Amino acid sequence: MKSNEICFHEIRFHGRGGQGAVSAAALLALAAFEDGFESQAFPKFGSERRGAPVEAYVRISSAPIRAHNQVYAPDAVVIQDASLLRTEPVLQGLKPNGLILLNADEKPVQASSGFRWVSLPASQIGERHIGRPLPNTVLLGALAAGTGWVKLVALEQAIGNHLAGKGEAIVKANIEAVREGYQFVAQLVAQQRVEVAS
Repeated sequence: MKSNEICFHEIRFHGRGGQGAVSAAALLALAAFEDGFESQAFPKFGSERRGAPVEAYVRISSAPIRAHNQVYAPDAVVIQDASLLRTEPVLQGLKPNGLILLNADEKPVQASSGFRWVSLPASQIGERHIGRPLPNTVLLGALAAGTGWVKLVALEQAIGNHLAGKGEAIVKANIEAVREGYQFVAQLVAQQRVEVAS
């Protein structure tokens, strides 16, 4: 990016109540702010119950953000539950060559072409580090590695600040989860199996 060029990225999170999609969006916006960007994060709730579909939105910009509406044409979507591919329009509006981060062991057989798919077992990684199958911080690390829009260290700092009240063990577990998500995708990038977003 040229020094006078404005960077502007929109990310849409899709999850189910209890998976931490709203928290993930907030953490991403905090990390972007730590990195010196303008940022905003906000959720859209349907029925507020555990397991119900949830959307959350993030904007990251090198200039003041004027928009405050939902994100309709994201540069990336983060799908925390693969079953949402069958029930929700999670790819709607995704820009050509947009990044799809999917919490799954592998890419769906009928995956739409024209996008960059990255699948990783985020719930299993979350279970290993956090003790619960929470995919959110794992997918944040994956997003950082797959885009370069925020630095890993900024995510770690945001997690430390945001979760400090929950105790050192929770902070440490989530930082380990975000690091493993980052490393998972960084290896794919190094093997040229995933192209880093611009």
